[in-house]
Amino acid sequence: MSALTAPQTLPTVPPAADRSSSVRAVRILIWTYLVLLVVEGALRKWALPRFSDPLLIIRDPVVLGIYIFAMRARLFRLNAYLVSVGVIALLAFIATIITLYPYLPLQVIFLVDGYGFRSDFLHLPLIFVMAEALDLEDVKKIGRWTLLLAVPIAALMVLQFKASPDSFINKTVGLGEGMQLSTAGGKIRPPATFSFIAGPIFYLSATAAFVIYGALNRAVYPAWLLLAGSGAVVTGVIVSGSRGCVLAVGLVALAILVILVVRPSAMNKIAGTLLALAVVGFLVGLFASRLPFLKEGMDVLSERFTTSAEAAETTVVGGLVERVIDGFTEPFKYVFKIPLTGYGLGLGTSGGARFLVGQGGLLFSENEWIRIIAESGAILGLGFIIWRIALTVKLFIVSLRALKAGEVLSVLLFATALLGTVNGQLGQPTTLGFTMALAGLCLAAANFSEDVTNAPESREQFTVKRLPRRSPYAERIHGGAIGPDHTNGSVDR
Repeated sequence: MSALTAPQTLPTVPPAADRSSSVRAVRILIWTYLVLLVVEGALRKWALPRFSDPLLIIRDPVVLGIYIFAMRARLFRLNAYLVSVGVIALLAFIATIITLYPYLPLQVIFLVDGYGFRSDFLHLPLIFVMAEALDLEDVKKIGRWTLLLAVPIAALMVLQFKASPDSFINKTVGLGEGMQLSTAGGKIRPPATFSFIAGPIFYLSATAAFVIYGALNRAVYPAWLLLAGSGAVVTGVIVSGSRGCVLAVGLVALAILVILVVRPSAMNKIAGTLLALAVVGFLVGLFASRLPFLKEGMDVLSERFTTSAEAAETTVVGGLVERVIDGFTEPFKYVFKIPLTGYGLGLGTSGGARFLVGQGGLLFSENEWIRIIAESGAILGLGFIIWRIALTVKLFIVSLRALKAGEVLSVLLFATALLGTVNGQLGQPTTLGFTMALAGLCLAAANFSEDVTNAPESREQFTVKRLPRRSPYAERIHGGAIGPDHTNGSVDR
C-alpha cells in the first residue's frame, strides 16, 4: 500500500528569480514614465501633432504595466490610503453613471466618466509603488539626470521667450493654431518641451531641490553640474513670466529653514549654500545687464507681478498670498450650490469636455478644488480633498522623520510636491505626472540605510540603534554557543 503524500500548497511568494526580474521591470517602467513625462509635450506639439489626443494618455499603459509587475514582485501593498481612495473612486464612478444616464448616451457617459477616473485616481497608487521600488540612491540618480537636462530645458525656454508668440517653437499641442498662455509684455509663458507652463514650474522646482541637496552634500554631484543646474533654475524662472514658477522655487528655498530648525547642526553647510546662492544671484545680476533676454525677462516678470497686484488692489507679496489663499477658500462658496452627487466625474477636465462637446476646455473652473466638488459633489468631493490633504501630511511626516535621521533630500522634494499634491490640477496631464512622480520620489528618498547620513562627522549622532530581535533568554535557546561575555539579561542586573 503506497504511502499518502502530503497535499501540495501553492507558494505565497514568487520565486526569487521571478521577483527580481519583476522588480527590475518596475524600475525600468518608472524610468520610462519619467522620460515620457519630459518628452510627452514635444511629441504632441512638434513630432506627432496629428496624434496629440492619443498621446495625451501615453503614460497610462506604462502605469498599468508598473502595477502588474509590482503585484508580481509584492511591491503593490494595500494600505489605508489606497483602500480609502479606492472606495471614493468607485462611488464617484457609479454616481456619475447614475447622474448622467438620463441626459447622455451610455457610450459618452463611459468615456467622460472613464477619463475623469483616470485623471483623479488611476495614477495615485504609483506614489506608493515608487516608495516600495526605489530608494535614496535611485533618487540621487534621477536627480543627476534632472540637473543635466535642466540646461537644455532652460535654453529652450529662452528661445521660446525670445521668439514671437505665433512661431512654430511656441505652438500648442495638436494641429490647431492656438498659442501658449500669455504673460506681460506681449510674451508667452515658455513651456519648454512640455505642453503647458506647469511643466517648467515643477521641473525647475525639482532642479532647485537637487541643487540645494548637492550643495549640502558636496560628494553627491560635481560642482560644475550644480553650477549649471543653479544657472538653469535662475534663467528659467526669469524668462518664465509665471508667478507660480517663482512661488514653486521659493517653497524649495524655504525648505532650508525647515532643515535649519530640525537640524541646527547643519548651520555651517546651510551658510555655505546661502553664500553660493548669493554668488549665483550676483552673477545673474551682472549678466542681466549684458544679456538682453535676462533683462527683458526680469522686466516682464516684474510687470506681471505689478499688474496682478494693481488689479487686486494690493501689494506684490499680498497679491501672491491672496492668490494662494483664494485657491483654498473659494471652493467652499459653491458647496451648497452643487448637487449632492455632483455633475459627473470628468466633466471638469479638458479631456472630458472633448468627449462631451467635441473640443477641449474647462467647463467649470481652473481651481482644482472647485472642479472636484463640482464633479463629485459635497460628500465624495470633499472626501477626496481631505484624502489629498492627508496624503500631503503623510509626505511631510515621512520627510521630517528622514530629516531627523540625517537625510535632507526627502524634505526638499516634499517642497516640490506640496502644491501639486494639495490642489494641483490632476486633469492636466503634465501636472498629474509631476505630482505623482515628485510625491513618489519624496517617499523613496526616505528609504536609506539607518547608518548613512549627510556628513561623515555627524554619522554617529544620527545613527538609529536597532532593537534586538530576541530576548536574552530566547537567544540562549536559539542562538549559537555561549561565549565568555554571556549575560542573563535582567537577571544579572
